[in-house]
Amino acid sequence: MTMTRIAFLHTGAVNIAPFGALAAELLPDAEVVNYLDDRIVADLRNDARAASVPGRVEALVRAAAAGGADAVMFTCSSISELAAPAAAAAGVPVLRVDEAMADAAVAAGRRVRVLATLATTSRPTTGLLRERAELAGLSPEITDEVIDGAFDAVVSGDRATHDRLVGEAIERGAAEADVIVLAQASMAGAAEAVSVDVPVLTSPRPGVERLAASLA
Repeated sequence: MTMTRIAFLHTGAVNIAPFGALAAELLPDAEVVNYLDDRIVADLRNDARAASVPGRVEALVRAAAAGGADAVMFTCSSISELAAPAAAAAGVPVLRVDEAMADAAVAAGRRVRVLATLATTSRPTTGLLRERAELAGLSPEITDEVIDGAFDAVVSGDRATHDRLVGEAIERGAAEADVIVLAQASMAGAAEAVSVDVPVLTSPRPGVERLAASLA
């Protein structure tokens, strides 16, 4: 009997281990394969190279499909808009890691605050929230903040500074919102050290839970 194979498409190596752990927990009978292009996020910020990203993402999804993947999950919100066209081109289901989180966010309250460490992630995340809100018949007030210095800190290996800056942003946002959305999977760990009176939503666990449900 052939095992179910799932492919995770990453834009940062930092996400490989946590998604592997979630898959082991939530999809114990599945075989996991990882695809990584760790220059996508940087190239999305470069006008000369950004145009290459959709083709590169599609090529990775095609490779996953050729390798027998039953489903692909994008673990990066910056490329979530490319899921539908990549799925159509490769003929394999492609899930967005942040879709389940977005559904929970728009259901949690009227004032939704998006926190990101990159503008290239904030824009598609707010767009996804509006898409999921419209599907649910809701009209939340969505605001966003790009946390200055946090991305540079984590890229340089200074996770402590990244987490501190994200934590401070969570505390600021909680004073003005009904729910906080952390736009990047890599931000999830920073939420663990902060206690606020509103939900702080992250994408990895609900995303993989939805992937598991789709394969059930």
